Amino acid sequence: MKLAFIIDPIHQLDPCHDTSVALMEAAQVLGHEIWITQANWLSVVEAKAWAILQKVELVPIELVDGRWIAANPWYKLSDSAFMNLEKMDAVFMRTDPPVNDAYLFATYILDYVDQNQTLVINHPDGIRRANEKMYALQFTEVIPETIVSADKQIIRDFVEAKGATVLKPLGNKAGEGILFLQAGDRNFNSIVELSTHQGKLPVMVQNYLPQAKEGDKRIILLNGEPIGALNRLSSGSDFRNNMAAGGTVAETEITPREHEICTQLADKLRQDGLIFVGIDVIGGYLTEVNVTSPTGIREIDRLNGIRLGHQVVQWVEQTLKSKK
Repeated sequence: MKLAFIIDPIHQLDPCHDTSVALMEAAQVLGHEIWITQANWLSVVEAKAWAILQKVELVPIELVDGRWIAANPWYKLSDSAFMNLEKMDAVFMRTDPPVNDAYLFATYILDYVDQNQTLVINHPDGIRRANEKMYALQFTEVIPETIVSADKQIIRDFVEAKGATVLKPLGNKAGEGILFLQAGDRNFNSIVELSTHQGKLPVMVQNYLPQAKEGDKRIILLNGEPIGALNRLSSGSDFRNNMAAGGTVAETEITPREHEICTQLADKLRQDGLIFVGIDVIGGYLTEVNVTSPTGIREIDRLNGIRLGHQVVQWVEQTLKSKK
């Protein structure tokens, strides 16, 4: 197969952490061609999506004494070529958030890829539908008590009723801008004003889950089925468990309650073309559904001695075979 990955500039990626690299590496090991591009290298020509693409060859990382070790350099690029994306068998949209205008415009360009000819993961319309905070709200039985508002009084009433809450900007990633907000906080007005841009942008406010001290679980789903998980723990100096906020990771298992959550999401994820997804679960409650560039594969592989990237690529192989 020929696989294209729409990623951030490759020199900015960490081969020992980035799931995009894990997927590309798995595809290469399984004998496929790997091409890369960036969101700002996409075009529409004669009603078809095109991209400036570069073929890449990777040096697979190695696990040494429980740590991933990468070669230096770890990749080699070919000359660039301007190609119709339908010459690819599959395209992975793996640009990191925020989902700003540039990101949305990239998804509009990807609408001009014929999905009957080239599989796009995740589907561009699905990405647009699934704000990573808001998407979870439709699964009311498995989320903590939550509001979304830009109104200071509505937020105040909720915080005072719950006592302890977590405020989340709707468009950020990796724990950016997430705040712990308690009833009676003397900084309440300033926190809400800054987070809502003076009442112009809504934010999510959720009931604080004390189980967060025991970790924030990331579960990877492939076509609606859970294939691996890890537990993220705060560094101790920060209440957030995100890896990007200094959190550590630990091996874990998917509980019956978490399988139930995955089952509730599965049909909707498939319907929206959201094939590769990472959900966040705290204390048996769904808190986020990550669809843009969910991460965690490298850490899960290291902790469990598996290669989830191979499962993903093999799923693509089987899906494309079934279409022929």
